[in-house]
Amino acid sequence: MDIKAKIEELVAKIKGDKGLLEKFKADPAGTIKGLLPVELSEDTLKQIADGVKAKLNLESIAGTVSGAADKLKGMLKK
Repeated sequence: MDIKAKIEELVAKIKGDKGLLEKFKADPAGTIKGLLPVELSEDTLKQIADGVKAKLNLESIAGTVSGAADKLKGMLKK
């Protein structure tokens, strides 16, 4: 299993479903376990969940920074 590709796939799936995102926030490893078709150890599930959390946080931070930069550009044009 390509872990990086699986994390990307899970991030896209979780971002696209608010209910799933809330479920993931409440129980990351359990949510990942329910989304994957194979049995994995608890340690592996936790590692994948941590990767998904990190990716979701990075995308959130990037969006915030991008929005702030756009506002700043708008202010400087005035």
